[in-house]
Amino acid sequence: MDWTPQPEPLSQLAHYLRDSLSAYDKSAQKNAELALKQAKSFPDINNYLAYLCTHSTPPPGLDATGYHAARSAAAVMLKNNVKTTYKTLSEDSKAYLRSTIILGLQDQNAQIRSFAGNVITEMVRQGGILGWPQVLSELLALLDGASGNVSPEAQDGAMGALLKICEDNKASLNKVYEGQRPLDFLVPKLLDLTVHGNPKVRSKALGTLCTFIDDPLPQAMESNAEKMLLQLFQLANDQNEDVRRFVCRCFTKLAQNLPSLIAPHLGPIVDYVLMQQKSDPNSELALDAAEFFFENCEVEEYQDGFLHLLDKIVPVLLESMIYSEDDQSRLEAEAEDDAEKDDREQDLKPQFATAKNAGAAGTSAIKIEESNGSKQDGNGYGYDDDDLSEGEVDDDDDYGEDPEDMWNLRRCSAASLDTFATRFHERVFEVTLPYLKENLNHADWPNREAAVLALGAISVGCMDVVQPNLPDLVPFLITLLNDPQPVVRQITCWCLGRYSSWASHLDGSGKQQFFEPMMDGILQRMLDNNKRVQEAAASAFANLEEQATSALTPYSQVIAQQFVKCFERYKDKNMFILYDCVQTLAEHVGPEMARPELVDLIMPALITRWQKVADQSREMFPLLECLAYVATALAHAFAPFAKPFFDRCIKIIQENLEAGNEAASNPYQDQPDKDFLVTSLDLLSSIIQALDEPRSSELVSTSQPNFFEMLAYCMRDSNNDVRQSAYALLGDCSIYVFPRLQPYLPSIMEILIQQLDLEQAKEDPDTAFRVINNACWSTGEIAMRERGGMDPYVERLLQSLGSILFNSAIPESLNENAAIALGRLGLGNEQKLAPHLATFAPTFLSIIRRVAWTDEKCHAFRGFVQVVLQNPQGLEQCLLPFLSEIAMVPQILVSQGFQDTELLSGFQQALVQYQGMIPDFDAFISHLPPEQAQALKRNYQS
Repeated sequence: MDWTPQPEPLSQLAHYLRDSLSAYDKSAQKNAELALKQAKSFPDINNYLAYLCTHSTPPPGLDATGYHAARSAAAVMLKNNVKTTYKTLSEDSKAYLRSTIILGLQDQNAQIRSFAGNVITEMVRQGGILGWPQVLSELLALLDGASGNVSPEAQDGAMGALLKICEDNKASLNKVYEGQRPLDFLVPKLLDLTVHGNPKVRSKALGTLCTFIDDPLPQAMESNAEKMLLQLFQLANDQNEDVRRFVCRCFTKLAQNLPSLIAPHLGPIVDYVLMQQKSDPNSELALDAAEFFFENCEVEEYQDGFLHLLDKIVPVLLESMIYSEDDQSRLEAEAEDDAEKDDREQDLKPQFATAKNAGAAGTSAIKIEESNGSKQDGNGYGYDDDDLSEGEVDDDDDYGEDPEDMWNLRRCSAASLDTFATRFHERVFEVTLPYLKENLNHADWPNREAAVLALGAISVGCMDVVQPNLPDLVPFLITLLNDPQPVVRQITCWCLGRYSSWASHLDGSGKQQFFEPMMDGILQRMLDNNKRVQEAAASAFANLEEQATSALTPYSQVIAQQFVKCFERYKDKNMFILYDCVQTLAEHVGPEMARPELVDLIMPALITRWQKVADQSREMFPLLECLAYVATALAHAFAPFAKPFFDRCIKIIQENLEAGNEAASNPYQDQPDKDFLVTSLDLLSSIIQALDEPRSSELVSTSQPNFFEMLAYCMRDSNNDVRQSAYALLGDCSIYVFPRLQPYLPSIMEILIQQLDLEQAKEDPDTAFRVINNACWSTGEIAMRERGGMDPYVERLLQSLGSILFNSAIPESLNENAAIALGRLGLGNEQKLAPHLATFAPTFLSIIRRVAWTDEKCHAFRGFVQVVLQNPQGLEQCLLPFLSEIAMVPQILVSQGFQDTELLSGFQQALVQYQGMIPDFDAFISHLPPEQAQALKRNYQS
């Protein structure tokens, strides 16, 4: 397509693009952003953006630096436009983009080449392989060594784009198009490129191949795997470090996905990656080599091989856990008493709220953890899984990244040692012990620190063999809590936290000798003069709380006193982990928190912080969550404090709902963070549960705006987490303040019934199922209390709950909650449900027998029996399963510590009815297991 830009709009657009990145002139930046939003509707906007991205001559009025910024912004804007509007672009525009953007791969600037590759990748992603069938051939032509006029920069750009396309289109490239599978010709071409004369091409060709070594393994990779392995052996000593990096990555991926290919060569490969790992602790090569063990130490086919190689592997892992010289210098420079210094804004990373979920089988609402997207193994060594394209900027980059939080050689090695310890136990300890003896008391702090890290890393896997040494090791570690180097104190807190399970389960004298000094030592370090040590100590203490649980009760006052001192001293960042310590204490000591002396300690500290934190501060999330746990633990003792917390939650919800409405009508206004709604709703739930009915009712009835109208609005929110918490609050209101809820049921039930539709779970099933789970639970709680008043909704509820009940493709907990809700619906609505009994009874009985006997199951069976009594013939196909389930109920209920006489009376009536209907009832129940038949006669005197 022939197209030429007009000079004036081209120049104007370039200036706006440059200004949009101006951090120094906020006014110009804002004007530019508004102009660019308006420019999106300009017919040829994408052509102009592509032209700017691929042409290096600046228009008048822009210098080289400004024009580079404009080109970069043009490429990013073009990629985003392609992502959102590709399907509506004209064919002429698509043709122009295809013919033009490829030129950007040949630019002299590496960043522009990368940006152009991002645009190409997005075009392929949106249009599919057949939308630009020549793209692979065009890229390979640029890489062809026979093209003598192709520059190294163009080869690098083409290979980078090919890598990105392959990363984003793995499945599409493995499909058949007109009898051909792109991977079948692409994989051999990539193997040829691994010996290309340009080292950037060699390394990226290996990286591209690496993307296809995955489960399930494509046939093209499997058939070329042996050739690739030979190629890797030839490239193992390549002079280019990036090539060796990708050799290590390919070894790692092949080992994961083709263990039968790698197992015979495990020894030489281990020797190679260990050599690369030892090359330079600051290099990416060392980390890529170390990840061979992190990713493969649990692969069953290598266990015998690894066992015999531990003498080689473990010492290298241990040495890799020592801070590099650069890190040592940085840490020594940062080793200061900074507890009195305010945190920098970039130190305060975003926090993510959790949502409330009603548990399986209708249990009361409980907290569940949400993933924030970071990869983490089971032992706490986390690293970010960044899927951004090269050259793109992460939105969270504004917050900076703490070097101590980055995935690096040291953390990878420690995580690998941890996993090897869980696999080989005593053998790992034997290899590690000499290192520990030599370094735990080393004169140089980096060696001491690494030895403590190693001791913590092997704690879980080697506990049985370490345990006899703990009476000596724990007191020594406690002395290290006073080490002059903050980093040693920091890692020692973590290590002691790893052994807190051992200390917290000792007998009385053992606790006095080891647990109490450990607990006291960590508590003291929570007031360290170094903020990093404070943070590590608070994290370790939260872990100790999780391990000790109710064993903390005798120490509650001492702990609370220390927490109060921390509230007085901590800066904003460490306050977040302190909230976690307080809520974990409340969770595990429960009613103990309601002692007046503890209330007088904790509540003033929390109120002081509550009064300081602004409504829109991210600190509000962990504070609200902490208060929810505290309110639950204090129960009635929370009453004197409840109203200000309740009213402010209402205010926060109202403000955020109003801001959301404004943002919906104003495209230039950002949506408010939904976590404010989630955490506020959860605290409201906890307050309503904690107080007696008159006080809860008063708070609800005097709420401004109207409590239930606001709740109904949250129940319709577009965000699943908000709806999840809203339905948890609805269920709690049903239990604790039902008379206040009752007048609003006509409107609330209409919203609730819509939420029971499984069609709503199509886009994001995991979170949507949790919303529906809570909606089921709320339905059951309302049905328990509204009884006959549910008449207008019974038919629709039966249809909705039935669709959940009969769906085997959803989580079992959702089936169970639907069964509980349906059973409870039978209380007062049995006549309407009775005609449908034969349809839902077999599935109902099959599902509910999986549920443990609780009050909720008793309620459900009470309702179910009322339906059965209205239509006993409805159980014709499943009478034996029904009798089997009820046979043992009296004994089960007694063993659980409660007796439901109404339920047992209903079972008795049903049995009498069936005895009258079945001529030889004894012969009929003889088809049950003998113990069940006997139990029926014994428990119900049949």
